[in-house]
Amino acid sequence: MAFELPPLPYAYDALEPTIDKETMTLHHDKHHKAYTDKLNEFVDGDASLQGQSIEQIMSSLSGKPAGLRNNGGGYWNHDFFWKSMKGGGSQPTGALKDAIEAKWGSVDAMKEKFNAAGVGQFGSGWVWLIVGEDGELAITSTPNQDNPLMDVAETKGTPILGNDVWEHAYYISYRNVRPDYLKAWWNVVDWDVANERYDAAKK
Repeated sequence: MAFELPPLPYAYDALEPTIDKETMTLHHDKHHKAYTDKLNEFVDGDASLQGQSIEQIMSSLSGKPAGLRNNGGGYWNHDFFWKSMKGGGSQPTGALKDAIEAKWGSVDAMKEKFNAAGVGQFGSGWVWLIVGEDGELAITSTPNQDNPLMDVAETKGTPILGNDVWEHAYYISYRNVRPDYLKAWWNVVDWDVANERYDAAKK
């Protein structure tokens, strides 16, 4: 198999009460595994994909089957998502905090814009804080398992943070109230990782 299911970087219950153990278990062991398995089916059936990283695959999706786009995105997005969180969370610092404040006035104002974009994403999808192609921070959302690294994305850039707004990410604890989930999610964001991603994107 070309791609393996990445393990969670913490225990299934590490993000409680923001994200419950049952949701984490199902989300990782069932949903993420399914994307991984189906991605490998596409890679196994297409010699041109073999030996490529997931980032290379996502950068050249034009003309490829929709299933590759959905499952490749699902594979990458979820690995990025798990690594964006930790028990107890943290706070933005340094250059990222300065850039957020310069762009939106405050971290809280950025969170409001991010949450609004997540609420406004129709159906299933993701909401992102990115460094855009112009080098500036931006907030965007994508449908299904798309992400801003894809050559088919409407708004391209380097993700700094991303939140999953598919209902399977929050339904057990929040039912269909997506705004409550988006607001609570900030309690477990790993800003240390986000700071590192921002620094790397700006280099």
